[in-house]
Amino acid sequence: QVQLVESGGGLVQAGGSLRLSCAASGLTLNAIAWFRQAPGLEREFVSSISWSGRDTYYADSVNGRFTISRDNAENTVYLQMNRLLPEDTAIYYCAARGSYYSSASTSKDEYLYWGQGTQVTVSS
Repeated sequence: QVQLVESGGGLVQAGGSLRLSCAASGLTLNAIAWFRQAPGLEREFVSSISWSGRDTYYADSVNGRFTISRDNAENTVYLQMNRLLPEDTAIYYCAARGSYYSSASTSKDEYLYWGQGTQVTVSS
């Protein structure tokens, strides 16, 4: 059974940085992604990474500011967020595809397992 636990959220001023972590257990070649959901809005794709780490994808809104990475030895996926904007405020969720689905995807329908989320608030 896959379990995902996010951490690293918090309150930061616009222009600042945060690094989110997703501690995973039970992974078997799973691709991982980050999604976010702001109040009143649908959950949206942020970034994803293949099992090997070779393939990464970003939403246009975060491309060039956020970087996804993973350390499979530590079973952890990171999301480094730089030059944060107030519109980045949301609950950020880590998600994993099913076992052996190692290719990253941008569609939330492809992700089977979800963490509980971590709040990121960016003040202006």
